[in-house]
Amino acid sequence: MSDCAIVGINWGDEGKGRMVDLLTENYDIVIRYQGGGNAGHTVINEYGKFALHLLPSGIFRKNVVNILGNGVAVDPENLWNEIEYVRENGVSLTPDNLKISDRASLLMPWHRELDCLEEARLADKKYGSTKQGIAPFYSDKYQKKTVLAGELFYPEKLRAHLADLLEWKNLTITKVYGGEAWTMEKLESWLSGYCEKIKPFVCDTGKFLRNAKAEGKNILFEAQLGSLRDLDYGICPYTTSSNTIASYAPVGSGIPGVRPQEIVGVVKAYSSCVGEGPFTCEMFGKEADELREAGGEYGAKTGRPRRVGPIDIVATRYGVQVQAATNIALTKLDILSYMKKIPVCSKYELYGEITDDFPFPSALPDAKPVIEYMDGWETDISKIKNWDDLPENARKYVEYVEKEIGCHIGYVSVGPERDSIIIR
Repeated sequence: MSDCAIVGINWGDEGKGRMVDLLTENYDIVIRYQGGGNAGHTVINEYGKFALHLLPSGIFRKNVVNILGNGVAVDPENLWNEIEYVRENGVSLTPDNLKISDRASLLMPWHRELDCLEEARLADKKYGSTKQGIAPFYSDKYQKKTVLAGELFYPEKLRAHLADLLEWKNLTITKVYGGEAWTMEKLESWLSGYCEKIKPFVCDTGKFLRNAKAEGKNILFEAQLGSLRDLDYGICPYTTSSNTIASYAPVGSGIPGVRPQEIVGVVKAYSSCVGEGPFTCEMFGKEADELREAGGEYGAKTGRPRRVGPIDIVATRYGVQVQAATNIALTKLDILSYMKKIPVCSKYELYGEITDDFPFPSALPDAKPVIEYMDGWETDISKIKNWDDLPENARKYVEYVEKEIGCHIGYVSVGPERDSIIIR
């Protein structure tokens, strides 16, 4: 079994969590390598239904070690609350099966505050942040103004570091935004209330991973969000503040010498999008309401109604290319079963010309969708387990998408449960 990355191909919310939960049966280690608690991976299995935000989706598999890599924005408060939530539902989490990189930076409580203050300042020009502090966190990380998880083991040096950061950060909070200054007393409460609780999980994960590879262990890299939210290759500025692409997985995981040989790109059978920014294939009105309700398209973190539309071939093909995907998991095919005619955004019209190319971000708001229709199957497919048992029109739809995006579709999901999958 080769090392594998599971990544999103579009705007996020494609169903990566259910694919990680499924495929971890074949892996020893699952690593989250970027992002923070600003998006959710929904998993349904024998323990129940979970919306995970920071914990890797492999935590439900016994004998699988789960790691939060150095590229992750580790929010001690939200992480501890999530650990308790999962434990309350019968899942065992210990330092043996959950590890946090000592080189991961901690998301400070003021990062969430600054996120809210900046979105309020932007008003109608806001980026659509989930207000979980991600952009301020990564900004501080690249300014070398964050606290590493490993500093928790050096309390005197940590407090001196926090005092310096406090002085610097209060200048922004009070002078720029007019907010209330933070104090060391507040930070001490944060340290004792959350950081000390996650401290037992913090370790040198780089050493652990090097030893694991020497023993022949297999790694599954889990991404957050999708290609179009990548800081460098996405729909800037309506992106996240980290790199969601598979190429970053080894760096953000703490084992830069390892390359995933398989990259499973997850694509929803239609399109959905949380937040602001250009969304060329977007549906509106009754048509959109029907699809949103059928698919339960509400943000796992925010509860916000997701924008929806037909599958976008142009955006999906681009996502496949930047991820260098070797295999595709097509999720939520069953949701389309109510449609007599299924819309597909096959191309874009841009400045009077028809194009197959995904535009530069500045041009993207001017793109218009070229919509084609395929015959639906109008029957429940959620119990089907074999490819040949799918209705002919469902198979034609999958084969059409496969041809147009240029990558084999090896998995077809027909339901949210772990075993609601067809393997081709």
